[in-house]
Amino acid sequence: MGLSLLRIWAVSDGRAGNAGPALGLAEAVSRLRPAEITTKTIAWQGGIGRLPWFLNPFPKQALTDDSEIVPPWPDIWIAAGRATLPLSIRIRRWSRRQCLVVQIQDPRMPPSPFDLIVAPKHDRTPGENVLSITGSPHRVTPERLRSELERFSTHLGPLAHPRLAVLIGGKSKVHNLSPERAACLARDIESAVRGSGGSIMMTFSRRTPPEAQRILSARLGHLPGVIWDGEGDNPYFAFLGAADAILVTEDSANMATEAAATGRPVFIAKMDGGSLKFRLFHEDLEQLGIARPFAGDLHAWGYAPLTETDRAAAEVVRRLDGH
Repeated sequence: MGLSLLRIWAVSDGRAGNAGPALGLAEAVSRLRPAEITTKTIAWQGGIGRLPWFLNPFPKQALTDDSEIVPPWPDIWIAAGRATLPLSIRIRRWSRRQCLVVQIQDPRMPPSPFDLIVAPKHDRTPGENVLSITGSPHRVTPERLRSELERFSTHLGPLAHPRLAVLIGGKSKVHNLSPERAACLARDIESAVRGSGGSIMMTFSRRTPPEAQRILSARLGHLPGVIWDGEGDNPYFAFLGAADAILVTEDSANMATEAAATGRPVFIAKMDGGSLKFRLFHEDLEQLGIARPFAGDLHAWGYAPLTETDRAAAEVVRRLDGH
């Protein structure tokens, strides 16, 4: 008799930096065990979502009507982001401990309410139920890259090699992309692409400041390649699949980890600001032979693609079997 389908919920506030890791880990678990994945996007009434988790004692009542956090409960609850904490810490009780609770990222609270915390190594999260990984879980697989590259082959196939995928982040608590920094970055990218005789595939995040996006688009628009303006289907995974090298701004651990899963050289572009946490993350990537600082030129090297998402999924299955 075959295994019954596991029911997995991937829970987040819908922001890409949380939704992607939650769904990526759920998909990786489903590659190990047959599963039905449901994404759950939560939202809180009024300003409750901005409060610390311990000031939200009745989270079911505080959710918006379209959040749909109701039984029957899943076999595995995978949540990412601070907004999910009031629910994650209670789902074991609600499900009478039938639900395995996995929290992505450092919850910055005692780890006891969770069966497993999958936290970035650079967060240095303590606890016996903590699995520390380089970066964060993601949705990049060889199959997805091949499929997306084929889907966008008309636009990307003719591009000259080496193809540089440029993944631009933006403003965060510790980083920013000022107009001055954007202009310097545009100059260095132009030098690298012209010097190599290649092409560019550039995309921006929701956090990219409008002025920085305008500067980069204007100054690099004459180069061979594609600059995605946010209209139509998102070519992000196709860019990763087509790239000979990938440039990532230093503010995004998610994008750098996704780039590291390709096996292509990863260049880290300097931004305004910084923190010890991100410095530790980039040092980890450098020690693994994955990433190097971007200095305005392109060169090639090889490494084994980073497979931390699969390692985390295997740990989820191990914990499930012992649950």
